[in-house]
Amino acid sequence: MPQDPQDLIPPIVMVFAASDPSGGAGLQADIMTLSSMGCHPLSVVTAITVQDSAGVEDALAIDADWVSDQARALLEDMPVAAFKIGMLGSVENIAAIAEIVSDYPEIPLVFDPVLASGRGDELASEEMIFAMRELLLPQTTILTPNSLEARRLAQDEGNDDDNPDLAECARRLVGAGTEFVLVTGTHENTAQVVNTLYGDHGRIRADAWERLPGSYHGSGCTLASAIAANLANGLDIPEAVRDAQDYTWQALANAFRPGMGQYLPDRFFWAREPEPEDEP
Repeated sequence: MPQDPQDLIPPIVMVFAASDPSGGAGLQADIMTLSSMGCHPLSVVTAITVQDSAGVEDALAIDADWVSDQARALLEDMPVAAFKIGMLGSVENIAAIAEIVSDYPEIPLVFDPVLASGRGDELASEEMIFAMRELLLPQTTILTPNSLEARRLAQDEGNDDDNPDLAECARRLVGAGTEFVLVTGTHENTAQVVNTLYGDHGRIRADAWERLPGSYHGSGCTLASAIAANLANGLDIPEAVRDAQDYTWQALANAFRPGMGQYLPDRFFWAREPEPEDEP
């Protein structure tokens, strides 16, 4: 009996993110990661950027009505198994996306809060951070900040002396509405990179990874999209997080440096033919 064509459709993940013409981060990183992990990506452009492998020079937010229309047209046409949110571009875009995802509360949402580039270029204003806390965190299944982003998102407004540790940051972010928080330790001064998953009862798991040399463009996008792919494929949160970290570490371990800036993760590391060994 021939297979039903519907059974051949891969899980579909909708991504809201900015375009990165370097292919290192943003929508391009999301598309490659999701495709590599067996999903079909739908891409909703929130901003266009001028950037290379070294950093972001400029960004132009897409009109919020255009963001909404892109998503609504796709959601009326195809079944989505997961949402992934990256760089948002404006307060108006945050409000538009929050309204869209509120209509699909059963679909898991992975939120990678892009606040700055790897070089430190600011990509989110304080008004945008406030809107993220108020409108998106209460709808988020899993938030994936690095330690710098976690501290900034969790900081007590108006208290410049507030300096919570990462466990307290996670507690506050869960209190703000997200179900789970995966705080990544790339920016911490530790021998290994330790990524810690928190839920409403505190720490769920901590995974330590060899700290690789070099600086990487798009590692956070890769990790968040890998988690979204795993959720779309039916994994539960702890398993999705663990497998996504392994995929991301492998992509970074096989990274390449095509330009004069950071290394780019190889999201298709598994498809490269190994180098032939030298003859004795």
